[in-house]
Amino acid sequence: MNAGVKAVLLDFGGVIADEGFKNGLYQIARDNGLDEEAFFEKAREAIHDTGYLLGTGTEKEFWDELRRETGIRGADRDLRETILKGFIVRPWMLEVIGRLKSLGVRVAILSDQTDWLDELEESMRIFGLFERVFNSYHLGKSKLSPSIFTDVLGEMGLAPHEALFVDDTPGHVERARSMGLNAILFKGREDFLHRLASYCPGLPEKG
Repeated sequence: MNAGVKAVLLDFGGVIADEGFKNGLYQIARDNGLDEEAFFEKAREAIHDTGYLLGTGTEKEFWDELRRETGIRGADRDLRETILKGFIVRPWMLEVIGRLKSLGVRVAILSDQTDWLDELEESMRIFGLFERVFNSYHLGKSKLSPSIFTDVLGEMGLAPHEALFVDDTPGHVERARSMGLNAILFKGREDFLHRLASYCPGLPEKG
């Protein structure tokens, strides 16, 4: 059992909030009579290939590329709205963040997002709960690059074993572990709370 980590790094979509990117893309696929999973994979490729995820490309380039690849219809703003409305912050997760901070555990966001996360913050107003917000769009690097974990730890003055990373993507969790971080694959509320308590003494296993 590991105990006493100094900081917890949380993914945004799929951990702090519902996974709006995937859910929104599935909805766009249904609206256009396309296979949901195949369309999602095309979108993941496009957001990387256009550089939008890393802040080197634009949203317009992303949607234009996806239109060329899949034939989807709709204005950029309407497609964006379909995705953004799927990011619903989980109230219980905000309670967990509050408990972590009360125990003296540092909490930060580490997420592969575009400038959509900045737009979401205008209405969500949650950034103030976190010591830092690390977003691939502003970092110019995503969690596909293991060195992102070294970069973030360096910014926070942490050794790998002092940090716990939480994400709902297996590959990201594996890369974090390969860099020496503790890591939890988020599968659901109860499983997460149980695992989190083993790293943060004093935190309830249920809630």
